[in-house]
Amino acid sequence: MALNLKRKRRPAPDSVFPNKKRQLVPPEDDEFRSALDENEFTHDQEEDEDEGWSEEDPVAGDGMNELDEREDGEAWEGIGKGGARRGLSQASHNGATKNPPTGQEVRVIKQAADLFRSSSFKLQIDALLPNVRPKESRRAALDSFLLSLHSVISAAPSIPPQHPLEAARSLLSPASDSASKRERSNGKVKVKDESSAPSVAIAVPYAFPAPPEDANWKVSFEKPSEITLVGSWANKVGVKAKDNKPWIVDIAVEMPSGLFQEKDYMNGRFFHKRAFYLAALTKHIVRSESGLGVEAFYQSHGSDPRLTTLLLRPTADEQLVKSNAQVRIIPTLSSQSPIPLSKLSPHRSNFRVGRALSSESTPTIAIDTPTPLYNSILLLATTPREHLLAVHSMKQDFPAYGDALALLRVWANQRGYGEGTAPCVRGFDGRGAWWNSLLELLILGEEPVRNAKTSRKPLGKGLSSYQLFRSALDFLARQDLANEPTFVKSKDGHRFSPQDYAEYAGPVFVDSTSSANLLSGMPRSSLGMLRHDARVTLDILNSTDLTNDPFHEIFLKDHRSLATRFDAVIRVDLSGSKMRNPSAHEAVEYGSPSNAVLASMSTYLQRALGSRVHAFALLHTPPSSRPITQAQPDSLADIYIGLVYDPEHAWRLVDHGPSASDVDNAEVAAFHELWGSKAELRRFKDGSIMESVVWDVKNADERARIPLLVVEHVLAIHFSLPRSALHSWQAGFDEVVRLPPSIVSIHTAAGHQAGFKAAMAAFDDLVKTLKSLDEDLPLSILSVSPTSEYLRHTSVFNPIAMPISAVSSFPICARFTPIMEAVLEFEKSARWPDDLRAIQKMKLAFFERIASALMGAVRGLTARIAVLEAPQDSAIEDHACLELVTPLGWAFALRIWHAREETLLTRAIDAVAQIPKQFQQDHAEKFRERDAATSALALYTRRFIHAPRHHRAVAAFGYRFPAYGGTVRLIKRWLASHWLLRGHISEEAVEILCAAVFARARDAGGALDPTRGAPGSRERGFACVVELLKDWKWERGLFVPLYGEDGSPPAVTIVAGAAGVWTLSTEFDKEGKMWTACGPDIVAAQRVRVLARATWECMKKAEVGALDVKSLFVHPTDDYDFVVQLEQATLPRYFQNIVADPVVWARRSKYANMAQDPSEKNVVVRPGFDPAQMFIDDLRVRLFSATAIPLPKVLEMMLTGCQSVYSDTLKIFYDPLGGDRFGAVWEPSVRQPRPFRVLNHFSSAPVMRKDGEKGRERGVVVVNEAAILDEIIRLGHGLVIV
Repeated sequence: MALNLKRKRRPAPDSVFPNKKRQLVPPEDDEFRSALDENEFTHDQEEDEDEGWSEEDPVAGDGMNELDEREDGEAWEGIGKGGARRGLSQASHNGATKNPPTGQEVRVIKQAADLFRSSSFKLQIDALLPNVRPKESRRAALDSFLLSLHSVISAAPSIPPQHPLEAARSLLSPASDSASKRERSNGKVKVKDESSAPSVAIAVPYAFPAPPEDANWKVSFEKPSEITLVGSWANKVGVKAKDNKPWIVDIAVEMPSGLFQEKDYMNGRFFHKRAFYLAALTKHIVRSESGLGVEAFYQSHGSDPRLTTLLLRPTADEQLVKSNAQVRIIPTLSSQSPIPLSKLSPHRSNFRVGRALSSESTPTIAIDTPTPLYNSILLLATTPREHLLAVHSMKQDFPAYGDALALLRVWANQRGYGEGTAPCVRGFDGRGAWWNSLLELLILGEEPVRNAKTSRKPLGKGLSSYQLFRSALDFLARQDLANEPTFVKSKDGHRFSPQDYAEYAGPVFVDSTSSANLLSGMPRSSLGMLRHDARVTLDILNSTDLTNDPFHEIFLKDHRSLATRFDAVIRVDLSGSKMRNPSAHEAVEYGSPSNAVLASMSTYLQRALGSRVHAFALLHTPPSSRPITQAQPDSLADIYIGLVYDPEHAWRLVDHGPSASDVDNAEVAAFHELWGSKAELRRFKDGSIMESVVWDVKNADERARIPLLVVEHVLAIHFSLPRSALHSWQAGFDEVVRLPPSIVSIHTAAGHQAGFKAAMAAFDDLVKTLKSLDEDLPLSILSVSPTSEYLRHTSVFNPIAMPISAVSSFPICARFTPIMEAVLEFEKSARWPDDLRAIQKMKLAFFERIASALMGAVRGLTARIAVLEAPQDSAIEDHACLELVTPLGWAFALRIWHAREETLLTRAIDAVAQIPKQFQQDHAEKFRERDAATSALALYTRRFIHAPRHHRAVAAFGYRFPAYGGTVRLIKRWLASHWLLRGHISEEAVEILCAAVFARARDAGGALDPTRGAPGSRERGFACVVELLKDWKWERGLFVPLYGEDGSPPAVTIVAGAAGVWTLSTEFDKEGKMWTACGPDIVAAQRVRVLARATWECMKKAEVGALDVKSLFVHPTDDYDFVVQLEQATLPRYFQNIVADPVVWARRSKYANMAQDPSEKNVVVRPGFDPAQMFIDDLRVRLFSATAIPLPKVLEMMLTGCQSVYSDTLKIFYDPLGGDRFGAVWEPSVRQPRPFRVLNHFSSAPVMRKDGEKGRERGVVVVNEAAILDEIIRLGHGLVIV
């Protein structure tokens, strides 16, 4: 939810204090405890010029509630208690001077900086709060409705005692109800016969198990003894829910004590009587002719029938409909009822049915089995009024309480700890009282517990809303709520002692009213997820990174996206779930068998995952309301399991259990019960013998799936869920960066080396060999610095060696051999020439000497010197390299770095700058040399200074963040498949962009845990980068602390007029144009943003289980002016195509005994040979010549003279990773008629006359599209399919 923070013009001082009407806010607790009659049932009815409340409403009056007046009567619009002011009041037009702020105003300004994170943070909070609270303009209509509802409920007729099943059948009967209703008219009550009114069928939402036929107790109905407005609406602490969910107005109807008996707390009798009471009240409301105009629905929080409430949705009153508010009726239990609350201690057993409940195989419930959750839910029926008074008291005593609670609820809603249409964390719906009590704990302190740690001390009353909010986050981050009982300090002590909760295995949080455990039934995993989110938020608040706005990240950004929140997401189909050891006790305790399954599932997963995850959660869409004809809530059809990896332990191969020497047989039995047949006794290298679970994996991709394998195994053995019932998307992402299985099988059968480790090992061997050649070289080699993406784990595909002897066994479309670049640095020497052209010649001599020495030292190694001679190259540029192919088939390209070149190039540039302007025309040759030197210096800086440094930083990033390399690979694959990589966006720019997502987490986490907020899987990293690209305003640039630990950003400098519009600044590239100077241009940048948004929308399908990963990488071609198809069989990289067809490389020969093609004998190995990419580069400007791979001379000659011929005519888009098509769009300017002139830079044709006239319009031309297409076909002969 993006909240609108636009400011609205402040009202005039005379209108700051609108006239007040009577309020519901209680002046005294005793008065507030009284029942509300129709005269008391009202709210504040402040006049407001805005109507309704929505995300788009601006902040009314900047949140101002009062205006500070100066002693002389003039008001200064400074920072007041209620919100942000616009500044000093303007002086009068007669020239009076501006008055300085008073001492009180100065103190307010100082407090804004001291009590809040910063003064600007306070202004943002003041602007946020009015937007998340209901407006006052429509309260009058709602108050009128509540008065009418109060009258209707108070006039409900009695129903005599009946058998519970008979009473349920009577409410479902379609017969007409002859009971009469009361109608209030003109202040008098009259009885109207409604025997002719149609009956409404009402289902009674009896809890599980339903009342038996032989029940000896009865249900009845009497009008409520009290009707009270409760909840957040009454105390004005409610906040706007997500996804435009309606505001909820809670009304507690107290059931008369005479309806209950002392033993009704046993065996669910209270919940059955409550259910009938709610159904009877529902029937009276929906059949009333009082003009309410509502639709009635049942709602059960957590799908628990014991928590069923009645939801009324207004339909008749237009003002009420626009207010987006619904009324929830909650039946409550009086504290004076005959049910003894002392019998509801968490260690007592109150469900004693000695027979099977679900099936013959279900064991019976033991009489002495405690029912803490059952007892707690019953106690919750007494809490609404107590919680109302507690929150009211906190608001009166602590001014910042209301704002702090609003901030906390907004923070929680943005992370799925509430209700909405998106999957939310299980267990938090209907927990509003717990959030209130959380702040109450911080303010009042914690009750001392015997044999426990030091209790939390109360905070002072002078805290601001931000400080109280931050304290709440600190408590959530530090306190282990899942395992440490928490008791809020109470005036009269707690009803049940902490020892009573000792045997309860679930979370314990008892509020100051000592009414109930507010966290009963909460999954431990959900509290662990809450703790993780609190820690991440605190890391953001503690971060010193000034480039990111923490307010937006904390309060405004929606963090519920599964793809960016969890490292792995598994959708589980629950239709076939079945517990291995079903328990009738758990079914009764959790309200239904389906809830018992989910509770058990969370417990087993937490035990099995252990330290592999920082946190995990079960997520599902909160159950919606259901018709009043449906008694039971719908069971969940599926859930999502979200995992947040701990990179240090997530992928371990062995889970250790108890030692064989352990005499505790219970621990061994528990380990075997958890893991089943996979648990085994193993001896380890250190001699220890332990119970263990070993996960067998074959490659890195399978090892990355170990946490998913753990989940699959646990769900299979404990809940009978087959693998087909579990759906994850990791395998789909693995497939897009993996070569086709048929090609991999050929390499595997031939024993070819493959993988990043093998490539690094080959490079290390080459370095050792080079350094052993000191005696054969005139200068010793100081270092060999790699600069290839294959040597820093960021290439899309794993590198595979291609031995010379095996080239002919592969089809042409699968012969591509990757080449890995490196830079040689020799020891310093004065024998180098001091001329730039001579230096390039000297490099060639060094290459010749190195090639001879290597071929003599390593048998089977081939070496050759590659020289790139293109028309735009000059003699002073570095344009040669040494190509090496090792005997195992690894290809390398070596270049020589000579530091003296930078000095000579700088000197050449500076020499021209000293020529006076009046003599510049006489030195045109020197200016051409200056331009050549400038180009050569840029190439030198990029290739020899920044490329090795960038390589080292990216490699270090990959070691710190295991998911970084995989994220880069997926993003490169995504950009390449959408025809943007290399031609428009360089590989280095992609690596820096991906590092931005991880660098933020590193700078926020600091030394404590730099990986806590960072993606732990490449799938999540991919989603985070896509999210960044869809929202990134690249006009402002982006600073990425790639090289250092400090997050201090330099000033971002936007270079005006540059071809590339992206600015990716680092510590050593403050201008941010080293890797984006040539692209993307504005067209490509806009294209990236559009594609990112479309990809993001497609990824949302994961929340409904309809995500096809491969569809994210299939490129649409509808937007291109024309698309050219290339011959697939002639493209050496075609096997890397995202939709490669194996048939292309399978049909090498029609018959197996046919002789081999003579042209394939003695095939020459051409590392990096890609004719399609060469063809595309010659059709447009060669953007990235700094990293261009040397091309074979024969192909250079074939396409010489065609380079950049269409750079002013077309924009070409192509997939460099096996693409078999390329698309182009015409430059809009060349399609507009223009006067003919010589050297027009594009092929043109005369414009024909309009209206079908013969002849041509004189002197006006446009681009000759047909001729250009014919030229492209001619230039691409052998590649282009006509």
